[in-house]
Parts: sequence; C-alpha cells; structure tokens
Amino acid sequence: MKTQQFLQSLSQQLKQWQRQYKVLFRKGKHQHKLHRNFFKNLLLYLSANSHQGKQGQRGQTQTSTTKFVRKTGGVDKVIFRWLHQKCSSIILVLAVLSLTSVVGHDLYNQPRMKVDNIALQTFIAPYTDNIENREETEQKRKDAIDRSVPVLMIDNQINDKINEHLEEILDTGNQLRGIVGIFPFSANSVLSIPTQRYLRNLPESEWQKLKLTLETNRNQNLSKQNSQFLLMPQNSINGRKSSASSNSSNVPIVSLPSYGNHSDEASFIQALSELQAYQFTALEADFSELITQISQVREGYNQTIDKLSQLKNAQIQKIYTKSVVLDLTDHDWLKTQTGIRQIAERILAQGISAGLPIPILNNAVSLQVESSVPVEAESLTKNILLAVLQPNIKQDEVQTKQQDQKVAEKIPSVMMEIRKGEVIVSKGEQITIGKFQILEHYRMIGRQVNWLGLTVVAMVMTGGIRVFVWLERKSHNYLRQRDRLLVLLLTLSVPGVLAISLPYTTWSAIGLLLGSFYGPTVGITVVGLLSLILPITTDTNMLVLLAGAGGGMLSSYIAHRLRSREELALLGVVTALTQGGVFLLLKILTGGVFGSGWYIFQEAGLFAVSGLSWSVVALGLSPYLETLFDVITPIRLAELANPNRPLLKRLATEAPGTFQHTLLVATLAESAAKELGCNVELVRAGTLYHDIGKMHDPLGFIENQIGSPNKHETEIKDPWQSAELIKKHVTEGLVMAKKHSLPTAIQAFIPEHQGTMAIAYFYHQAQQIAQENPHIIVDKADFCYDGPIPQSRETGIVMLADSCEAALRSLKDATPEKALNMLNNILKAKWQDEQLIDSGLTREEMPKIAQIFVDVWQQFHHKRIAYPKAKAGNS
Repeated sequence: MKTQQFLQSLSQQLKQWQRQYKVLFRKGKHQHKLHRNFFKNLLLYLSANSHQGKQGQRGQTQTSTTKFVRKTGGVDKVIFRWLHQKCSSIILVLAVLSLTSVVGHDLYNQPRMKVDNIALQTFIAPYTDNIENREETEQKRKDAIDRSVPVLMIDNQINDKINEHLEEILDTGNQLRGIVGIFPFSANSVLSIPTQRYLRNLPESEWQKLKLTLETNRNQNLSKQNSQFLLMPQNSINGRKSSASSNSSNVPIVSLPSYGNHSDEASFIQALSELQAYQFTALEADFSELITQISQVREGYNQTIDKLSQLKNAQIQKIYTKSVVLDLTDHDWLKTQTGIRQIAERILAQGISAGLPIPILNNAVSLQVESSVPVEAESLTKNILLAVLQPNIKQDEVQTKQQDQKVAEKIPSVMMEIRKGEVIVSKGEQITIGKFQILEHYRMIGRQVNWLGLTVVAMVMTGGIRVFVWLERKSHNYLRQRDRLLVLLLTLSVPGVLAISLPYTTWSAIGLLLGSFYGPTVGITVVGLLSLILPITTDTNMLVLLAGAGGGMLSSYIAHRLRSREELALLGVVTALTQGGVFLLLKILTGGVFGSGWYIFQEAGLFAVSGLSWSVVALGLSPYLETLFDVITPIRLAELANPNRPLLKRLATEAPGTFQHTLLVATLAESAAKELGCNVELVRAGTLYHDIGKMHDPLGFIENQIGSPNKHETEIKDPWQSAELIKKHVTEGLVMAKKHSLPTAIQAFIPEHQGTMAIAYFYHQAQQIAQENPHIIVDKADFCYDGPIPQSRETGIVMLADSCEAALRSLKDATPEKALNMLNNILKAKWQDEQLIDSGLTREEMPKIAQIFVDVWQQFHHKRIAYPKAKAGNS
C-alpha cells in the first residue's frame, strides 16, 4: 500500500515539474536553470515522501521549487526555449536515426576484407589452433547429398490433369454411342451380335441387295405356298402353317453378290440366313418392323461416323477412328470404362517416373488390361491409357531437404591445424574463401560501418516519414509529440523483432494499438509503409510479411470502432486467423502448398498463434500505454464515464445538485456532438468531470442549496469573494483531475467549458457597490474566468450546453418556439463574446445546436395526461 501511494505521489510531482517547464517555455517569465536543480528537487521530494507523503512536506517541496523557478539564467532559457520550439524536428531526427539503426543493424558490422580481395599485408597466425575447413567440409557434405536418392511423391496436380483428360475421352465415346443408339438393338434370338454389327456398317449397296434378296425369296415362297394351297385337299388346309414351317429350311436362295473377301461373303450369308429364318417364322408386321429398325440403326451409325470425322481433337479422333467403341455392347462399354478408370488409378498410384521407356509403360498397361476389360475392348483401352498417362512423380522438397540435412549432419567437420607463425596469406595474394575463414577465426578481417548503405536506409526512412506526416495532415489527424513518440516506438518493434531473426513479428500488436489509439488512418499508414520499406532494406520472407501486414491492417481498421476489452480480444482472434489464412492462401497461389503435406498447415497455424500472442501482449500493454502517453480511447472513455468511478461517486454524494446538472448537460452535449459528428464518448466523459471542482465548497453553488440559505447572501456578502469562490471550482477541479490522473483531454473540459466568461451576477453587484462608493474600482478581470476559451469542438459544445441547461431548466410552460428563441440569444451572445473562435465550431452551426437542445428539452418536459383526482372516502 505504501509503495502504491509513493508511486502515485511521484507521478503527481513529476507532472508538477512538467508544468513548471511548460510555463518557462510558453511565457518566458522565469529564467532558471531547472536542469541543474532537478536532482535537488528530487531529493527534497524523496525526503518529503519518506514521511508517508504528508501535506506539509509536499507543500515545502513545492515552495522550494517555486523559489528555484524565480531565479534567472538567460543562457539556459534560450536553450530550453529553442529545444521546445524545435521539438518536432528533434523527434523527426530521432525517428530517422532510430529506424535507420534498427532496420540497418547488419550494416554496422561489415567486414573490411572480402573474398577475392587482394591482401594489403602479410597475415601470420598468432597461435596454434585447430580450425574447421568449412570449404572442404561443405564439399563433402554436398557430395553426400548428391549421392543420396531424393524423396519422391505423387504430383496430385498432374493426376488431376490426367483424370480430366481421361474423362474428356470417355465422355466423347459416350456422346458417339449416344448418337448410334443402344447396342445390341435386337434380341440375340433374332439376330446374333456379329450379324447386328455387320448390318450396321454394311455398305448401302449391299444392304439394298440384301433387302432385294429377302423380298424375292418372300415372293417365291408365297407363290409356292399358293400353288400348294390350291392342290391341297380341304382337310389339309388347316395344316398350312405347319407345312410352311417345315419347308422353311428349304427356302431357295437367289444369286448372291460376288465378294473378294470370304469373311464378308460369310457374313452376308449369315445375315441373310438369320433374316430369312425370322422372315418365315415371324409375322409379316414384325419382320417389316425389324427391317425398319435396321435402317434406322444404319442411319444413326452413319451419322456417328460423320461426327467422328468432324472431331476437333485429333488425338481423340485417332483413338476412335477404328470404331471399336461402336462395336462394343452397352454392357461391355460400361465394363470397359470402369476398367479404364481402375487401371489408370492403379498405375498412377504406383507412379510414373520421368524418363520411363515407352516399351516398359506399354507392357505395364498390357498386363493391367488383360484382366480388367473385355477382349474386344483391349486395343481401345490400351490406346486410351497410353494417350493420357504421363509421368506423375516429382521430388518432395520438404522431405528431401530434411533427408539432406540428416545426411549432412552425419558428415564430420574437416579440421586443419594452423601453427603459430604460419603465414595465412601473403601481401598481394588474393584472399580465398578458406583463407578468409581462417582470418575471420583469428579476428583479423576487421569490421567497419557501411555508411553508404546506412545513408540509403536513412533516405528511405526519411521518405517514409514524410509520407506519414503528409497523410496525417491530409486526414486532419494531428498528433502530439508524445503521440508521435509512441507511434515511433511501436513502429520500431517490427524491425526490432526481425533483427533478432524471429519472423513472426508484431504486426497484429501495432495494428491493434495504433488503430485503437489514433484511428484506422494512422494504423494502416504505418503498417502499409513498413510493408513497403522492409523488403527494400531487409532480407525478409515476402509471404510472411504480406500475411502479417494484412492482419495488421485489418486490426487497424476495426480496432477504433470497438468499445470493450472483450471486443478487442475477439479482434485479436480474428486477426490471428486472418494472418494464418492469408499465409495459407498465398502459399496455395504460389504453389508452395503442393508437395508440402501438413507442414504448410502447421506453418500457417504457427503464424496464426504468433498473431494471437502479439495481440494478447498488446491488450496487456494497452492500459499502461494509455496512462503513460496520455492517450484516450473509446474504451478508456467508457471506463471513465462509469458512474462507479470514485470521483463521480463523490460528486453524486457531496454535490448531488451539481451531479444532476452534470447529467443534464451531458445529455444535451451528447446529442449535439452526435449530430455534428464529434467524439461522443469524449464529450460524455468530459462533461461528467467538468464541474468536479464544485466539491471543494458544494453549498457555494445554488444547485446544491436545496432548502438551505444562500451563503453568498448570508455569510460572504462580498461579490469579490463570491466570484473568487465560483472561479475556484475551475482551479480546484484541475487539482482533483490531476490527483486522479485523468487524461489531459478530459482535464481540458474543466477550464474550457467556462472560457473567459464573466460571472455576471457578482460583477453587476460589484458595479452597484462601486456606484455607491466612488473610491471602489471594479476590474472586470476579477470577475472573469482565467480560461482558456474552448480549443476543440467538443469543449465548445459543452460550454454551450452548460450555458443553456440552466435556462432550459427554468422554463416550465414555455413553447418550443420561445425556448428556441431564448437559446439562440444565448448562443449568439457566446459567439459575439468570441468564446468560440478557437473551438472549430461555425456560426452556421449555432442555430442547429440550439434546435438540438430544444428537442432534448422537449423529450424531458413533454406534457403528461391529467389524471382525475380520487374522491375522498372512496376505497
């Protein structure tokens, strides 16, 4: 507990000394060598705090400091004022030097001598030592690696292309068979499969001869049957069918066409005999239907042949030219397709090496085909497989690299003995790699700073800083010097982590912090500039850099919109997943994922975990950085606006009237800030603390005199003392705010909401007294606040809301038009009194603000329904 009190007291004292320096820089009234007396102040302070920080000792310390300030020293005043004026330039130089130093850290230790340089002197070994011959060791290890067999793997991309090509060929076969129709087109009991094949591709002239033969045979048979019928007894007429059937085998055959090929002649005779057999056993209608069906099948077959000749893919056309695919039955074709796919899958699973002789591949395919497809489809299957199969084995880079590393580790280092006094390299001799390593071992090469490289890095950094400043001004996001220092420190963390050879740097952390502290523009600008500059100045992995920068930009863009630590923690998770996902996506786009197996997913997961870890670090540092650099964030403002904060609880207890007044002013100011696009959270928190100084004497303010006499009329009875008491709520409020370490932006509301306005009531009282007593001179400055006037739109809005709240509260039955007219007059008076000239508010916005205040007032003072009074005696 004592330690906490000591640290809090030390923080307050440091702020007190800081204010003294600011007074020196701004006004130049005190000429004092503060830097010489700083340690004396510190000693006085420590001695005071050794007694548990009593008020007397602190007062003594402040008195001593004041005495020191009153002394003069002209030279130091000029120096300190110059430093204050050049603060921006000093931070610029500091930024360039620090960024150059961290980014170009390798340039500070460059060897003076390099390989292939000429030695300017003779170098002799100072002592005997065993030194590794790196060149020979590396050569032996390289030879061992060259002798090792690389680890191979199946290239899935090639497999996909092979399967895609195979499916294209099979789909074409299905399309061709779809045109020709089903096969067999007739029952095997009617026409055999060979006959059906023959009839489909029979030349048209032969088909016509075949039909003519069938027609002639039919007519001859009918004539013979008719003559037999006429000579047949009546009782044998009923046996006509059986007689015709018995004579069907004796059907006369007409003259056949002449064939040069006996197989074609045999096929013709076979087809004719099967058709004649069906002709004399089936009904005439069934036979005619069969002939029509054969004609249709022949037409489809011819269309298919034409389609085949028109195929654009010459390779597929060549495969199907022999028309084997059309001669297969539907069942055999389905079985052939299944067999082709299975054979391709088996062969690809075994792998095809580059440079494999074609006969070996042919033999492998033939062995697989023999047992997988029908005999009629073997040649077609071979042609298809040989057309699509290609080498699908490649080297597994990751596994091969790991294997090479293990092989290299087994090769021992080659050592050589260098004796004392032995000449390493003579003057004028060229320095080889081996001699350079020996010189480096004895530390004879020397080191130097690469000034040219550092100059280039410094120029790049200067350009980046200029771009940052330009974007800062274009976005009207003006930063204080302490803000620029914080941005610099966070920026240095990225190259700083890379300098220690850790690739997973602080992208997510700086994106989250800068976005939360200063908005998306600053965060995205810093991350974007770093992602452009680092590849120029350092050797870094581009995929890691792009993935990290993507996560940093995402967190910068979203962080400023979040309103709780829980949401920031969730953003850290989203950023981590984004970094891992972007890294994996870039690996896929660049082809790095293929052949890497699960290693690439492990690397992406590790990258995501690093992003989450840095986000956790950022969340832990955030409250400390907010306090140390006096940064306001939406989350911190929400925490400060919590009514359970100690200062606000005291205000509600000790000055309840002031607290209610504060809540009403906050409601008015928030509504106006929202409409004008101002920082609503800042207005809310600043308004809650703007009147905390009234706790020093609550009864001195009329809103707290509930049922109590006015002490200004009963006790003080002096307008000068009353005005001093009223003005004191500003100075005491600043003291309380500093004691409770409120941010500077919140403290600004305490003096600026009053500006330099006059305390009109007591000023008029003083003027009346002066009229009665001519010896009394009234100085208006005694009745005016010390200021400053509002320096931001937010404090300007609170000044107007504070002035209008009391007037609106006094209205009861007034119309909105009357209320609006009154507020316009109040705001007009503030503008004419030049209280808002530095706030950024415009004259055109005054009527708009007045209307907003009236709308809020109407919501609080709307008319209510008049309920009838209950009659006496009714239960």
